[in-house]
Amino acid sequence: MERVAFKMKLFNGQEEEYKKRHDAIWPELTSLLKTTGIEDYSIFLDEETNSLFGVLRIDNKMKLDELPQHPVMKKWWAHMKDIMESNPDNSPVSVPLKEVFYLP
Repeated sequence: MERVAFKMKLFNGQEEEYKKRHDAIWPELTSLLKTTGIEDYSIFLDEETNSLFGVLRIDNKMKLDELPQHPVMKKWWAHMKDIMESNPDNSPVSVPLKEVFYLP
């Protein structure tokens, strides 16, 4: 399994709405993520900067490149674009993070 980490940016005042939407994540999105091979997926919020930090494990991180092609992923991004920084295709602005330490 490979570990992947990234950061995104939440708009000010949208912390509760972000949590609410993820608490009600769509079953079809959960299914897509799991069938893609994603496991142990967490998103953390830095409340001082409104930065979101995602961490996940996946058997082949090249499979992440397939997610933007799925209609449910596009639908989720459109659902989230009003509360976070997004690209023109509605995907969240996401910056990969470099691992500098790991304690297994």
